[in-house]
Amino acid sequence: MKHLLTFCLLILCFSQAANADNREREQLKRSIIKIYTTAAAPDYFNPWALLNAQQLSGSGAVIKGQRILTNAHVIANGSFIQVQRHGDAQKFRARVTFVSHDADLALLTVEDESFFDDTRPLTLGKLPDLQEEVTVYGYPIGGKSLSITRGVLSRVEHQYYAHAESYLMAGQIDAAINPGNSGGPVISDGRIVGVAMQTNHSKGAENLGYFVPPSVISHVLEDAKDGVHQGFPEFGAVTQSLESPSMKAAAGLTEDQEGALVVRVFVDAPAAQVLKPGDVLLQVDGFDIAADRTIEWRENQRTNYHFAVDKYHVGDKLPVRIARDGEILDAEIVLEATPPSRSLVQGEKFDQRPRYYIYGGVVFVPLNMNLIKRWGSNWHSKAPIEYLYARNQWSSPEQQELVVALKVLPAPVNLGYHDWKNWIIESVNGEKINDFQQFAQLMESSQQGFVELKDSAGYRMVLDAAAAGEQQPFILQTYQIPERHSQGLFSTLAEREAQEELGQVQ
Repeated sequence: MKHLLTFCLLILCFSQAANADNREREQLKRSIIKIYTTAAAPDYFNPWALLNAQQLSGSGAVIKGQRILTNAHVIANGSFIQVQRHGDAQKFRARVTFVSHDADLALLTVEDESFFDDTRPLTLGKLPDLQEEVTVYGYPIGGKSLSITRGVLSRVEHQYYAHAESYLMAGQIDAAINPGNSGGPVISDGRIVGVAMQTNHSKGAENLGYFVPPSVISHVLEDAKDGVHQGFPEFGAVTQSLESPSMKAAAGLTEDQEGALVVRVFVDAPAAQVLKPGDVLLQVDGFDIAADRTIEWRENQRTNYHFAVDKYHVGDKLPVRIARDGEILDAEIVLEATPPSRSLVQGEKFDQRPRYYIYGGVVFVPLNMNLIKRWGSNWHSKAPIEYLYARNQWSSPEQQELVVALKVLPAPVNLGYHDWKNWIIESVNGEKINDFQQFAQLMESSQQGFVELKDSAGYRMVLDAAAAGEQQPFILQTYQIPERHSQGLFSTLAEREAQEELGQVQ
């Protein structure tokens, strides 16, 4: 009888524990959110128009502050966003409160606070060790109910984030991350240890998914506290590996020294006050840099030394140790915000309208990745070769971006040029182009009878200024274009000129 009573008590305890576990799991599920986005991206071939709206879906998780954590690419270019809790039929209108496209993370909120009733904010946990099991929650396409998959953490290192082509820390798991899963939490011990982000579609790759790790998530959450996006700071220098014994010796290192060779320092970056080409970067934030430019960020785990930089925020001081001409130097670099681009071709932008300018029926735009990717998924082979080549060119204070004559809207003023397109121009009336705004100002302020555009090879396009002005309304009406330039282009120019004048007065 005594044994039977003990057995019954054990069954009762196990039953209570199982019920508690079930309640915990159900409570967690209530915090996993399905996101519906209507996205209307700009048409960079016709920069005054939008492409057809698309209906997209993704996943998210409720976190502290009545916020929903998800991927940036789930809500990018979103014009209408709704969210839905697990087990509910009702959808609620949501809005974006903060977005970091570089980290592929976004924060949403819901005006109707009743949405958060019976939901428990999930907290951020520590990254598990390799080979530990994690659980991915989300709403992949093919159904409406919550999907739960398990996988093993197999790798943690820097990866290219497909959304904005950034290079940050990422975790790799062997659980499938399908469309719709994006933005869903990766859970371990009831805490968020990642945000499902992308999958590997390379030939031969099976069930390789990637997630945004806690180090990146916490950086974005800290950045979001004041509501002003600053992003990850710029280091300001380009380095290469020192695995070649000859190069290592030429750099003045001893056999037991390792580091990364500084090959370029951007003159307008704070690093220019500390580093110069030819220096060898030995340490960053106390981490020793190996010859392959990696650091040991966790025992027996290595990744790119930018991991140490990415922990910091704009305005912080980054300790570095360098070797210069055989001398070891310790210094600090005051980190600044990363500029829009260090390449002549600016990276892909989201949630903003394209810049354009029309003169004499010629449509001018800045060259950027949004335009290049308009050629589709095979843009690497289909986009103009001049565009692709420009991606490998650095910008400078003298030339910050390229301007393209995208196409010609046929009219009497542009006879002879009707088949010109995708033409990169270098100067206006002999004056070199620095950026798109300066180009537009050169065109607007020209007092000459003809406007001459020229490329780097010497080819010219000449337009009659008077005829261009007279025919402008006819051209816009004929091709149903609402404005001859993008909104705010010349107000920005006026603001810049006012600031320059103020600086001269002072």
